[in-house]
Amino acid sequence: MPRNVEIKARVSDLETLKQTAGRLADGEPTVIVQKDTFFNVPNGRLKLREKGCGQNLLIQYTRPDQDGPKLSDYYIAEVQDADSMKKVLSQSLGIKGEVHKTRVLLMIGQTRVHLDDVKGLGHFMELEVVLRDEQTTEEGQQIAENIMGQLDIKAEDLITGAYMDMLGAPKDSATKMEDYGVRLRPVGDDS
Repeated sequence: MPRNVEIKARVSDLETLKQTAGRLADGEPTVIVQKDTFFNVPNGRLKLREKGCGQNLLIQYTRPDQDGPKLSDYYIAEVQDADSMKKVLSQSLGIKGEVHKTRVLLMIGQTRVHLDDVKGLGHFMELEVVLRDEQTTEEGQQIAENIMGQLDIKAEDLITGAYMDMLGAPKDSATKMEDYGVRLRPVGDDS
């Protein structure tokens, strides 16, 4: 089963982060436009990812909603006909919601760095340390924490849930958003 160690953080200055990550990356960035449709499932999360380049993926994953590096188990299947797949899954499971984002993908060693502009939410950064079979979760956590330090990602910027969870939270509920690791600040508060 494929595994990775992930972290997700809110980003206040996406352009500076792009520059820093670009200096650390093994190659040029790739820009990907994605639409993720999430379905109602009893275990983990299930999403149909439609990419602007025409590659579509069905992704099932299980990941704890907690701060800091966390282990994610996942399965991925390529989908030839996204419209038909969406219809079948929506009829049988129901749609939980959709996430639209533009993602800049960079690679730092075995780590995928995602710089995301998420419609309705703002800017975020994800690290996905893709574990080799012989690697432990602790090794992946160490790699993630090292890259976090190089990118100047602070612990207080980390979030716990998925974008879908955050989009589903009531916008006028600071308590609900904080449940997903998002701290709301008054406009003009730069602290």
